[in-house]
Amino acid sequence: MAEGLDELPLFPLQTVLFPRAPLPLRIFEARYLEMVRECSRTGSGFGVILLEPAGDDRPARHASIGTEALIEDFSTLDDGLLGIQARGRRRFRIHGTSARDNGLLIGQVEWLAAEPARSVGPEYAALDSLYREIVVQVAHAQLPDVDGDNASQLGMALASILPLEPPQAQELLAVTDPIERLRALCWLLAPDSDDEPEEEIEPEDFDST
Repeated sequence: MAEGLDELPLFPLQTVLFPRAPLPLRIFEARYLEMVRECSRTGSGFGVILLEPAGDDRPARHASIGTEALIEDFSTLDDGLLGIQARGRRRFRIHGTSARDNGLLIGQVEWLAAEPARSVGPEYAALDSLYREIVVQVAHAQLPDVDGDNASQLGMALASILPLEPPQAQELLAVTDPIERLRALCWLLAPDSDDEPEEEIEPEDFDST
């Protein structure tokens, strides 16, 4: 493994996990049950990456940027399966993968730097109001508290709960400038507005899986 990289078990899903966002999961495959046991024993996390299913002319593939998930709670679901409540932590970029004998994908990952602290300008105050309205409407205790003047927290939290298509959410996860993410959210919410991102956000790279 290259210097500066860590190994992280990967859980490809057809969803995008953002830092600080909750993630409930039903666990039933043997490889992921073993992964959960290992994470619980060591207090470590696993990586959630967006999975794009195979198409007519290409194999299944996964995004190269994902988010570490830490397990917060366990439960036995009504169908007898293991349920876990996880939460997003750090973002990472995958530099390579391998597979264990049980099929569990292991990534060689680089942790992405924390985003710079940027204030939410008055032009994005409506996004903070929107997030707080959604929190009240859904009454979901697991949603993260957001500092309304923290552009990174606000953008990540909104991106995690808005009904975005997975490729749109993946593009927002890959953004490194929190103000650019807020600008992109404004454009997604009102695409006919003049607040179009200064630079087009390219779809995140995908790797075959």
